[in-house]
Amino acid sequence: MKQKMYIKGVGMTKFDYSQKYWWQFAYDAAIEALKDAKTGISEIDAIVFTGMSSAAGGEHQTHKVSFLSGIFKTNVPIIEVPSVCGGGGVALWTALHLEGFKNILVLAGEKLVDNKSEVVVDYILSAAERVMEQTEGMLFPVQNALIWQQYMKKYGGSMDDLSLIAFKNHTNAALNPNAYFYNRPMDLEKIKNSPVVSSPLRLMDCSLSINGGAAAVVSIEETDIEIIGSGFATDYILTFERDDITHFKATKLAAEAAYAQAGVTPTDINVAEVHDAFTSVELISYEDLGFAEEGKGGELIKSGKINLKGEMPINTSGGLKAKGHPISATGLAQVFEIVNQLRGKCGERQVSNPKIGLTHNIGGAGGSVTVHIFKKI
Repeated sequence: MKQKMYIKGVGMTKFDYSQKYWWQFAYDAAIEALKDAKTGISEIDAIVFTGMSSAAGGEHQTHKVSFLSGIFKTNVPIIEVPSVCGGGGVALWTALHLEGFKNILVLAGEKLVDNKSEVVVDYILSAAERVMEQTEGMLFPVQNALIWQQYMKKYGGSMDDLSLIAFKNHTNAALNPNAYFYNRPMDLEKIKNSPVVSSPLRLMDCSLSINGGAAAVVSIEETDIEIIGSGFATDYILTFERDDITHFKATKLAAEAAYAQAGVTPTDINVAEVHDAFTSVELISYEDLGFAEEGKGGELIKSGKINLKGEMPINTSGGLKAKGHPISATGLAQVFEIVNQLRGKCGERQVSNPKIGLTHNIGGAGGSVTVHIFKKI
């Protein structure tokens, strides 16, 4: 970012299985964000959109930028930046690096669950390498199970630690009206005894595919929330080509860039939304983001420091695990949560007087990662 950028407004839909069109999720989230920003669509100078489901699901709409032009009755530049699970964060990063625009609408709408399971799984798998890895059975749960197996071998990680992460996120989601598991807390023993999906990962270690939309209005005009750090890094799609598969190099690089730009350290963060497509990914990310030393992520979750009433709550929304994971909309839903936490608008799950918040959004198995840092003015 070459200039100061601020969040004017945020919006998101409830994450659920309602069968609206992808653009309806995007539109509803956008209208809420514009209302929150007290800004009309005529005041928006550009739109950055991210999505993947509409290109592969039942609607087959690939020219989405023109489609959005018709919905919003605008002729401003509209940029589409798909980056699968990391799309929301990459869309925000892109908007922050555009020049010459006063107000930019960053937007995602995803109708992920709209077809037979095998069809949905097939286009989720397009986020990973399809020729060498997937022909050997390397689906996402398998890929992440192998990463976690190597982590446990190297550091001695525990499945009980992962169960505590799932329990924390489900407890938080039960207080979030936009979460799929709202008002439905999960028992710890049920989490620990859920069916094995890919050993040692269980069903309750895996995030929930869902439909939804999220949006944010970013501006050069000063508001109550400044974006003080924005980092983005990528890594090889073939996990076996990486130097260390027990951590995500792209997270470390994106975090380093965001912290340096913001002039803060991990100890300055008061509240964070961390990408938890799998509970193991959340634990590993504690370390990659600098919240815990390598191999010590389990100690962090056991300490209670990152629970809702702890010193630095993580995934107060319920995370991808219990709020739901609508692929491209996830990163902007994280922004929605952090902005509302900094504004003191999160009701029963409100953190005590947070000043600095962080969002961490991963595409694929660590293939594209953004980290953003927000400050209450």
